[in-house]
Amino acid sequence: MNQIFRKKSMAGLLEQSGKKELSRSLGLLDLIFLGVGCVIGTGIFVITGVVAAESTGPAIMISFVIAGIACALAAFCYAEFSSAVPVSGSVYTYTYATIGEFFAFLIGWDLMLEYVLAISAVATGWSAYFQSLIKGFGLQVPAALASAPAMGQGGLINLPAFIIILVITALVSRGVKESIKFNNVMVFIKLAVILLFIFAGIGYVKPENWTPFVPFGFEGIVTGAATVFFAYIGFDVIATASEEVKNPKRNMPIGIIASLLICTVLYIAVSGILTGMVSYEKLNVADPVAFALFSVGQDKIAGVISVGAVAGITTVLLALIYAQVRLSFAISRDGLLPETLSKVHKKYKTPFSNTWLTGIIAASIAGFVDLTTLAHLVNMGTLAAFTLVSIAIIVLRKKFPEIKASFRVPFVPVFPLISASFCLYLALSLPKITWVSFVIWIALGVIVYFTYAKKHSHLN
Repeated sequence: MNQIFRKKSMAGLLEQSGKKELSRSLGLLDLIFLGVGCVIGTGIFVITGVVAAESTGPAIMISFVIAGIACALAAFCYAEFSSAVPVSGSVYTYTYATIGEFFAFLIGWDLMLEYVLAISAVATGWSAYFQSLIKGFGLQVPAALASAPAMGQGGLINLPAFIIILVITALVSRGVKESIKFNNVMVFIKLAVILLFIFAGIGYVKPENWTPFVPFGFEGIVTGAATVFFAYIGFDVIATASEEVKNPKRNMPIGIIASLLICTVLYIAVSGILTGMVSYEKLNVADPVAFALFSVGQDKIAGVISVGAVAGITTVLLALIYAQVRLSFAISRDGLLPETLSKVHKKYKTPFSNTWLTGIIAASIAGFVDLTTLAHLVNMGTLAAFTLVSIAIIVLRKKFPEIKASFRVPFVPVFPLISASFCLYLALSLPKITWVSFVIWIALGVIVYFTYAKKHSHLN
């Protein structure tokens, strides 16, 4: 029991942070754009319409508020940890230092699946918008190359999804500075397009479309909140960047909280205008934002929105691949995964082979697997991570009162306990198949821990 609950020392973590294995090149704006780049994507361009049609109706605005509050409470915990211990690995690293190795490995194992599935799911959404966009120019991807075999559409491979993941992988493997410059340009385009939709659509809002406001009852709002949680997973990507940030003690908390605040406001505004323009019953489509504009005759703006969606979803892919690689890098560096994953390229200063391994696996899943069921696991992984980071902050305060952070969670342990309870409540709203799949993956993680990680751990 002592072995599996052994912890990394805070002094060791801070010393690791000072080694500068990875290049510290990210500023505050880069961090905010990294968070916004990951959070604003599939959620705002796809999930808003589907959730409104199936679970919430116009009350999706309340679902985003509930999910936003749950995320804000967890974000406070991330902000304190990332400013106190600016090391790669996010919640895995925080859990290792406060709760112990066994739980740290399992949450890292859980998040690795979450990120890979999220990359694949987002690439599938990118492919749908890309194919919709090129149709406007009279072009079409052949049916055999347009979807995964299990989709029932005669496809052999979703080639656009497969290719875009490999393209982004190549970019991320070349260096953080190059990746972030590309990300910042794409995020700027995405924000401009979202603001265009808000200003173009607000004049077409009909208040009668908001009636009934809660057609599926309060249960529908909660189910909606658990589903749109997928849209918020991006802000914890910032925490994985700790080791590559200039002045992390100041910039990490501001980056996490500012990106979450910006995204929540945009989600509420877009979902409100969307359900005001078109009856929620008609929004169960792959491109609801463009659909709403087409329905009011704004075809040109709808075309621009499709361009923005392609750009927006591209930044989500970049942020997710970046986060997955930094997480597995941190776990490997501690000996819990093969050391190949933590080797840094001499020229590019990135975990080069790790990046390509991640990209090839995610591309293969996106190309050949139907992700409808697996996508729910992404939410489950996020909720599990948020629950653990909320508990870990209580342990940090009690056991390491001498650790100084530039941001401190107010009302500890009350706020972290509310955060953990909130996340568990939302997790219970997810489908049964999600829980079954989650338990199977964690059970597999337990086997990997006891057969490989425990023995090879640097703390062994």
